[in-house]
Amino acid sequence: MTTHLLFSYGTLRQPEVQRSVFGHELDGRPDEITGYELGEVTITDPEVLAASGSAVHPVLLPADVEKGIAGTVFTLDDADLRAADDYEVDDYVRTMAPLRSGGRAWVYVSASAQSALAETTDS
Repeated sequence: MTTHLLFSYGTLRQPEVQRSVFGHELDGRPDEITGYELGEVTITDPEVLAASGSAVHPVLLPADVEKGIAGTVFTLDDADLRAADDYEVDDYVRTMAPLRSGGRAWVYVSASAQSALAETTDS
């Protein structure tokens, strides 16, 4: 079985969201991610709204900062990672990022900001 590290800074840390998305609660540990700042995105997907109870969700935006964004690192199997992908709306894209503690984890960041960043680095 393959395992994956997933860094969460938002609703996937909520036990009720975990039960809705994964069918069980996840074990995790605190950590931080750098190189991003927190923004907000308004969610309209009815299933995500029902699971999270909120239309405004945090989103990571690339930034040249060293201040860490606090969150939780979870160890997921393939099925849980697919479920997380299904939960996250099109405003987010999954990317690999370094953790303050060392190592790397998947994290969901702003899809539009990530796309814009890719375009500037491709030019």
